[in-house]
Amino acid sequence: MQLQKPKLFPERKGFMLVMGMLILLLSIRLFFAYHTYQNFISKPFYYTYAKVIVAYEKNKGGRYYTVLKLKSDEGFTFYTTTHRKENFNHKRLRLQIFPNKSIKFRDYLGTFYVKSKIKHQEKVDVTFKNNVLNKVASQHKSTALQSFYNAIFFASPLDKNLREQIAKLGISHLVALSGFHLGILWGLLYGVLLLFYRPMQQKFFPYRHALFDVGFVAMLLLGLYVWFVGFPPSLVRSYAMVLVGWGVLLLGMELLSFTFLTMVLFMLVVLFPSLLVSLSFWLSVTGVFYIFLLLQYTKAFDTKLISLLFIPFGIFLLMLPVVHGIFGLTTPYQLLSPLLSILFVPFYPLVILLHVLGIGDIFDNALLWLFSLPKESLEHFLPVWLVGVYMGLSMGAIWNKKVFYVVLGLAAAYSIYLFTYI
Repeated sequence: MQLQKPKLFPERKGFMLVMGMLILLLSIRLFFAYHTYQNFISKPFYYTYAKVIVAYEKNKGGRYYTVLKLKSDEGFTFYTTTHRKENFNHKRLRLQIFPNKSIKFRDYLGTFYVKSKIKHQEKVDVTFKNNVLNKVASQHKSTALQSFYNAIFFASPLDKNLREQIAKLGISHLVALSGFHLGILWGLLYGVLLLFYRPMQQKFFPYRHALFDVGFVAMLLLGLYVWFVGFPPSLVRSYAMVLVGWGVLLLGMELLSFTFLTMVLFMLVVLFPSLLVSLSFWLSVTGVFYIFLLLQYTKAFDTKLISLLFIPFGIFLLMLPVVHGIFGLTTPYQLLSPLLSILFVPFYPLVILLHVLGIGDIFDNALLWLFSLPKESLEHFLPVWLVGVYMGLSMGAIWNKKVFYVVLGLAAAYSIYLFTYI
């Protein structure tokens, strides 16, 4: 008989108490954020400094203008436009911005558009990160692959055309740095460090706990990595989840539970209220939810079967109705997504090593061929009310195995309809 780990919340009362405290803290944070928002939109203008994150040209009615995505010194992320024909990459701007009531509170929490005037601009000094980005880019002749590798390594913006091709392959989640990448890096770091730690532990300190010592160093290195790439929101929330998960493991408590997922979800939105309006956040939470759901009903199977079959193919099926309620892009090549997700696990650490050795272009021809496969695409959206019903059934599947099979059957039926009749 296998001993079960103690639950994070042995009694429902304790869970409800913690949730109540987190909801109260979230309400307080939102109250102060709303007060700051009202002050922001009530002023006719502000002066601020902002760093250019992305700059690209657009055409409307035969007139060209530049769209700028900026991060201000105050922490705002916003879009603005200018008719100046200049290169704004690697620039820091002094702006006069003109907020108004058209900026809603949800936009203020996330990303909003505001009119502005550029008062001054200065070149951002070349940093160590810029040198590393250039080092990676120099190993590839194709600008698309330069963009691809800098995106998966350093969360740099992805080339627009390449982003569309990757979406047609259904692998956008592999390119945007997230918990998936952090999980691979955690496994890599922990495994390598453990190789050096075990001999020393056996000889000098057999009483030490490897999960604490090695885990602490791995978490520290991952934290430095998150800082180095500029604290992208997707990585920050993933790092917070890994950190809490490591703590729960150290305490010897049950990790794969929906109470744990709910607690971490509320902790994250308390720390980062902007996540409430982040679509990528809710999609990642939904993905983790379905992973937990699959693990709950497949835990009796072999670990390799779960890792190589149930998780990649199950997540692909279960997420299809949710994703197509938001994004309508559909191509037959999206069926490759589960297989490519499996292949990405060894591919990611391998290409990191290859770039360190200066031979990162080994897979260039294969990648260019892969990215060129999708030629055409169709748009198909699942009605919102159907997505709502599907999500409701998914929640019910937490407590009922038969409902889980109903959800799985609906997802499979929708995938057949989507890729056969659309």
